[in-house]
Amino acid sequence: MSAPHQEIVESQVDVSELAIGMHVIRLDRPWEDTNFLIQGFVIRNQADIDSLRAQCEFVFIEGRIEGAPFPQDANGNGRKSSGLMGFFRKKPTTEPVQTTHRPVPPRKRVRYINKIDAGREMETAVIRFEEAQQTAKSIMSGLRVGRTLDLNNARTVVNNCVESVLRNENALLLLTKIKHQDEYTAEHCINVSILAAAFGKHLGLLEGEIRNLALCGLLHDVGKTRIPDEILNKPGALTPKEFEVMRHHTTHGRTILMGTSSSLNTAVDVAFSHHERMDGSGYPRGLHARQIPYFAKIIGLVDTYDAITSNRVYDKGRASMQALEIIHKHRGTQFDEELADAFIQMIGVYPPGSIVEMVNGEVGIVVESRPEHKLKPCVLLVREADKSLMAPYRTVDLKTAPEDAVGNVYRIAREVPDGTYGIVLQEFVDEGLIVTKSNRGADPI
Repeated sequence: MSAPHQEIVESQVDVSELAIGMHVIRLDRPWEDTNFLIQGFVIRNQADIDSLRAQCEFVFIEGRIEGAPFPQDANGNGRKSSGLMGFFRKKPTTEPVQTTHRPVPPRKRVRYINKIDAGREMETAVIRFEEAQQTAKSIMSGLRVGRTLDLNNARTVVNNCVESVLRNENALLLLTKIKHQDEYTAEHCINVSILAAAFGKHLGLLEGEIRNLALCGLLHDVGKTRIPDEILNKPGALTPKEFEVMRHHTTHGRTILMGTSSSLNTAVDVAFSHHERMDGSGYPRGLHARQIPYFAKIIGLVDTYDAITSNRVYDKGRASMQALEIIHKHRGTQFDEELADAFIQMIGVYPPGSIVEMVNGEVGIVVESRPEHKLKPCVLLVREADKSLMAPYRTVDLKTAPEDAVGNVYRIAREVPDGTYGIVLQEFVDEGLIVTKSNRGADPI
């Protein structure tokens, strides 16, 4: 006879009585009226308690009644988290804790603050992004014909991008949302580099570590230059034999980078191991969590996100939210759980470059997102409710609860694909129209 379980109940708790380890499942107000991205989370530190005390009077935590069975679903399984943002929820504290001997990752040592707003950074970011794209193309095409990797140029463009990310990551993150199927491999490499730099900043890595991580991102797929074009750019599914050839790009990458410079040891590890997975199901060596280098775990996660959201010859890019759902689903098995949670926190619901439709029908482009207000980004409105051209464009900062013409507070209803309602992100960037509230009255940059 199986042991009795505990029935899940809600308990109202005054915020003055909160403690680390409690599982908060409801607030005394709607989640979207707070700066919490996660709808339901475990209190992990004093900062979580302080945030709850600053925004709420009381919350509801998860409790249990001894001896009661877990609610069952139609398949006889225990209760699962659900809801609009259910995939952002942490695992309940009642689940058994897995103890492993994973390498201890670098502790969060630096708290970065954006020095300027995204609009002011955009002009520089566009230049840096174009330089990086050209360098990535040159690296991949050069290696394909046997040329030596220009490491100095690679470091220069990576360092320039990192400097932009440290000033304000939103500008370059917005540019990574622009996808071109015909330039996927080189574009993917620079996107992974930028996303990795932003993630390193979010994790609080030292600046030198962020530069190294971003270089690893740029070079992680150099082994694909040894893969035949007919396999690399095949429009349909690969056969088992072709996939085996494709898997060898990790080994090729290791060989290329080992022959380039002794200063690329970390990049060698990442190129070789970024397809390894926590449960040992990855390749080429089938490593388990504790055996995978920390930076390889980061690049493997970022690599997956950008691949899912990109247009490839065999697959149309999916929305950012779908990519995060996939990452969340496989956290702990394919991806490091703590890194996956942190990455989801960084990207948020509406990352820079997202095309969003408001509740009132107006449509805009997310130009800036802030860690403390992920549900309320800064949006450049470009279409009226009837989807006609808005003139002039207007920037609204949703964290200030701005109202539309009839007095309703602006809220985002949904994200729509790039190109919807004639809104093409590339065109707005090319025309220098991405601005934020603080420079709205200035010349477009």
